[in-house]
Amino acid sequence: MHALISGAGIAGPVLAYWLHRHGWQVTVVEKAAGLRTGDGGHAVDLFGPAVDVIERMGLLPRVTAARTANDTITLFRTGRDPISLATADLAGGISGRHVEIMRGTLAGMLHDATRDDVDYRFETVIEKLDGARAVLSDGSTVEADLVAGADGLHSRVRALTFGPEADHRRFLGAYLAVYTLPDVLGTGPTVAAFTAPDLAATVYPTLTPGLSRALFLVRTPEDLPLDRRGPDQLTRLVGDGLGPRVSAILEHAAGAGDFYLDDISQIRMDSWSRGPVTLVGDAGYGPGPAVGGGTSLAAAAAYVLAAELRDVTAGDIPTALHLYEQALAGPVRHSRRIGPKVLGAIVPRSRLQVWTTAQAMRLIPRLPGPARRRLTSFGGGPAAMLDGLVLR
Repeated sequence: MHALISGAGIAGPVLAYWLHRHGWQVTVVEKAAGLRTGDGGHAVDLFGPAVDVIERMGLLPRVTAARTANDTITLFRTGRDPISLATADLAGGISGRHVEIMRGTLAGMLHDATRDDVDYRFETVIEKLDGARAVLSDGSTVEADLVAGADGLHSRVRALTFGPEADHRRFLGAYLAVYTLPDVLGTGPTVAAFTAPDLAATVYPTLTPGLSRALFLVRTPEDLPLDRRGPDQLTRLVGDGLGPRVSAILEHAAGAGDFYLDDISQIRMDSWSRGPVTLVGDAGYGPGPAVGGGTSLAAAAAYVLAAELRDVTAGDIPTALHLYEQALAGPVRHSRRIGPKVLGAIVPRSRLQVWTTAQAMRLIPRLPGPARRRLTSFGGGPAAMLDGLVLR
């Protein structure tokens, strides 16, 4: 059996690893020239079952050793004293089993675990699909038994199989921007946070001394076309709303080699499989970028898919994909509620909510454990999404 996977981020390599373990031949195509490993990307969370998947792959010691060490978060406010809080207190209600790691670090580990057994083809995309027969951009044709789109929000596999993105995308009214810059704030290992109505920004240390990563969340009804998502658009959207310290951070956006700006949207589909083609992670479902849980859902879903495909023949694949969708139905329904809820909590809509957030940060360390966990659980959001998922 031969699987063709589009996307070498998180879900793609996890699926490739387990399919190879089950005896499949696996080809992975990736449009990028190479992986953005190490400090690449932003910090992502692994919750519950996703941690179990990483552990079953034998990677948990490495992942735990490489976790982010952002132990303190400080909220900076113009004209007022900053408020500091231990990140353990802030994350106390999210999950009992939780690891935060840089996305590039995790992607590098997953690639290391699969590169000797999987045919990776970088700078290559699927140009045409006829069932599981794929014509690739390098001129070759792959006769696969299964095609899996693990290629993110703007999935090419989804477009080729299910039609235009606009038919399935729900824009949540916000944008995410991420890029690397020098530690211009001088905050070192502390996560620096800034909020204003419809704006939130954090600056946190990377694995490289002296370098930081800036992450912006901007709420706006404006739906920017893909060709207008550069540093100038971020500067326009943020303006001077977060104060002079953030304006200094924005000055480094234009020179950042890894600048990224994208919409926070969900893909909503009644079914994300058709014949021998299926979708995994943000390509077919998920809470949306930067709102928590998307990486965990993608990793756990890749494992579930591989489990359903373990002993199939070509004629059994549609049935296996149906069982995969059934197993994910609950978490996917839950994921659709998470994006708006988390955005509402971390990107304030008013000055009153900005003030309330600051007061909550003062209050959290003084609360007893159960109350603190309840307040920081986001209503049972990202971690609870996977609570009912059973990994075979």
